[in-house]
Amino acid sequence: MKNALFGVLLALQFLTRIPIPISVPWTPDTRRWAVRAFPLVGLMIGGLLALVALGMQNVPAPVSALAVLSVWVTLSGGLHLDGIMDIADALGSNQPIARRWEIMKDPQIGSFGMLALVFLLAWKGVLLWALLAYQAPLWWLLMLPALGRWAGVALLVLTPCAQQKGLAWSWQQSLSGQDVALALVPIVLIALLAPAIVLMMLTVTVFVLLIRWLMLRLFNGINGDMVGATIEGGELWLLILLWSWWQFATVSPLGI
Repeated sequence: MKNALFGVLLALQFLTRIPIPISVPWTPDTRRWAVRAFPLVGLMIGGLLALVALGMQNVPAPVSALAVLSVWVTLSGGLHLDGIMDIADALGSNQPIARRWEIMKDPQIGSFGMLALVFLLAWKGVLLWALLAYQAPLWWLLMLPALGRWAGVALLVLTPCAQQKGLAWSWQQSLSGQDVALALVPIVLIALLAPAIVLMMLTVTVFVLLIRWLMLRLFNGINGDMVGATIEGGELWLLILLWSWWQFATVSPLGI
């Protein structure tokens, strides 16, 4: 139980900018429990976002969307956005794999990275705007960060690292497929109340498999940046699918 509590604290320290002035042991057990708690932290973030959206129901949808997006980025401290920018710079260079890895390690952000950041945030903001304007039930906002972080867990555990060093590799030494399944438990429990979440889980699984294939093909493996990029990409993937459903479905929207 102690390791489980330390794991939750470690996950909060790692995935958010919420100040937690507690020294958490960095051990295989705490790392395992931290990874299992990634979606739980996502649910906490999603809950706060849903509260912001609920409290701004009488505010114009563009303003609500910007407020939700601002809180979303602030809570994570933009941690995962860095991975998106690094990958965009590496792929935009059109260089061989070895050079791509050098670019990934460069602390400077290039033009491709900045473009990727702008377009990612713009798409997220516009899709949030649309879904809030549709007055879609806010359970989707609760689940997005949780499923995005589960996608990161799945990629981290199920995809080999390109190099036997770095933070992602050190995490992998403590993890197994069992941790991917256990990380899904809080999401499955909520899915019992809202079966439509099962469809979201399946679409995220497809996204993880696609990203896994791309990272192996383009980089011969993953690193921590790619895990963060998968979290951001998974959230955007779900936003696009949810918007498509509400925009084009000819039957009643999910959850209504």
